[in-house]
Amino acid sequence: MIIALEEARHTLIGMRPEIKELGNALRIEDLKARAAELEAQTLDPNFWNKPDEANKITQEIKQARDTIEDYEKLCARLEDTITLAEMAIEENDESCIEEVESELAEIEAIAERERISVLLCEEYDKNNAIVSFHPGAGGTEAQDWAQMLYRMINRWAEKSGFKVKLVDWLDGDAAGIKSATITVEGLNAYGYLKSENGVHRLVRVSPFDAAGRRQTSFASIEVMPEFEDVDKVVLRDEDLEITAHRSSGAGGQHINKTDSAIRIVHKPTGIVVGCQTERSQLQNKETALKMLKAKLMEIKLRERLDTIEEIQGNKTNIEWGAQIRSYVFMPYTLAKDTRTGFEDGNIQSVMDGNIDGFINAYLKMNANKQ
Repeated sequence: MIIALEEARHTLIGMRPEIKELGNALRIEDLKARAAELEAQTLDPNFWNKPDEANKITQEIKQARDTIEDYEKLCARLEDTITLAEMAIEENDESCIEEVESELAEIEAIAERERISVLLCEEYDKNNAIVSFHPGAGGTEAQDWAQMLYRMINRWAEKSGFKVKLVDWLDGDAAGIKSATITVEGLNAYGYLKSENGVHRLVRVSPFDAAGRRQTSFASIEVMPEFEDVDKVVLRDEDLEITAHRSSGAGGQHINKTDSAIRIVHKPTGIVVGCQTERSQLQNKETALKMLKAKLMEIKLRERLDTIEEIQGNKTNIEWGAQIRSYVFMPYTLAKDTRTGFEDGNIQSVMDGNIDGFINAYLKMNANKQ
């Protein structure tokens, strides 16, 4: 059994240059210098005279310090585990094997996550994400599938340490959802979740079919960054159709049962946004307007302004041939991404939010294209 400790120790020591290279890729020394420079600015008595600029600076400091702290913890954990392995070998202590191997697996997983984070270098990757779920044609079956995807993304976000906030929810006719929107808050939320933007295909024996036939269903996930400067977008009152309605969904708990929910249609583009989870109609309206502005900003950035259809954003039909990923429950179990070829046969694990493999494969594919 001491051989296992020797092998773990050899692997851990071999990771030292990899971790050092990771530090270079993360630009740890540059981040330390930048954080020190920005912290010096916060000492200026007039620092908070411009709150917006001050908030951006303090956010940048926090992000830099978090990255530095995470990296330094990884380095310390590596050295501590090497020391533990060496002491166990020296004392012929087999009781430490499980702990050393567990630490090795954790260190490898953390290092992989840090390497992936280096790929998140596009302009809005660090932003929060706004994620919407829409069923395709197919009634209850598609609406149930949309809710399954809603649960999958929520589970992933929670496991990954992100904060999730429900913004809007529209119940399905008999089960599932007609639509739902959440915000996922935390560093790099959009960078990770942009891989999920698109049509998702489900193949299973439908629980809503008394004959027990196999069915194919489609639902879409729309992911966009939460922009910080949405107030630059000017909306004209005559372009907006604003309606109030009674909140529903998510079991009914913590949802106001008054007509405080807001749905806004942007007439020139047909974009529809809604919010129902704030405490008042005014707050729901403000949040919905912010989401609408974010959608219009994203469209402007992608320069889809030639026709009304293009202004409406990513309107790919939620149907066969458009999917980015397929989830097969029957006759075999497999989740496979059509863009990267990455697949996972543990379909239940995937639906429980273990989608890092798909996310990482997508980010690596994008990095290779650049």
